[in-house]
Amino acid sequence: MDKVKLERPFFVVNPKAYLYGSDLQKLAKKTDELCKKYKFQCLFTAQLIDLPWVIEHCPHLLPCAQSMESLVPGRGMGHVLPEALAAAGVKATFLNHAENPMTIHELAATIARANEVGILTCVCADSVEEAQAIAELHPDIMTCELTSLIGTGKIAGKEYMMASTRAVKKISPKTKVLQAAGIHSGQNVFNAILWGADATGGTSGIVTAKDPFAVLDEMFAALDQARSALSQNEIF
Repeated sequence: MDKVKLERPFFVVNPKAYLYGSDLQKLAKKTDELCKKYKFQCLFTAQLIDLPWVIEHCPHLLPCAQSMESLVPGRGMGHVLPEALAAAGVKATFLNHAENPMTIHELAATIARANEVGILTCVCADSVEEAQAIAELHPDIMTCELTSLIGTGKIAGKEYMMASTRAVKKISPKTKVLQAAGIHSGQNVFNAILWGADATGGTSGIVTAKDPFAVLDEMFAALDQARSALSQNEIF
């Protein structure tokens, strides 16, 4: 199965375990509406139990698992099978998040399995050095986010974003770079793209806001502005 081709800039909404059931569904529908309006690609993560609903009801989203493993059909009680995700319609998976880290051996094996079944890999890295090391595995997307900033509402500065993006691109030019951690406003979104990222996105900056829908509106509008600037060669 062929993977989805990603176009810069794109977005990620990652509710983690903050939302499930009807609350998750409301956020997914809102994000789907914005993707339709602006014609953006957006990876939308959900608990495994909620992904089938997202797949069925949100055609403009790229449904994304929050984890996956390298096992093959057979024994593997309690683990996440790549073939099962692909058969259900999942298009991408996060790997090696700070809240669910992986060994390099398992990460490499899981990326290989994802390639076999046509699932995009979105692999997380903390430091510039870790991003360089993981780039050798040629993931589809590298999420560069300082672990210390996750959930804080504080974003990494221009220097880190530009350095980590360039480090990944030097080793794996085809890998898309997602700059995340602490993203909570439209200005954050615009700056991430301004400073060279292919994508950005959020979790707590969206789901814990007083008005998550208003924050999403602001972020998508900012991403649209960044896309316009890209088309006019005003930024990277």
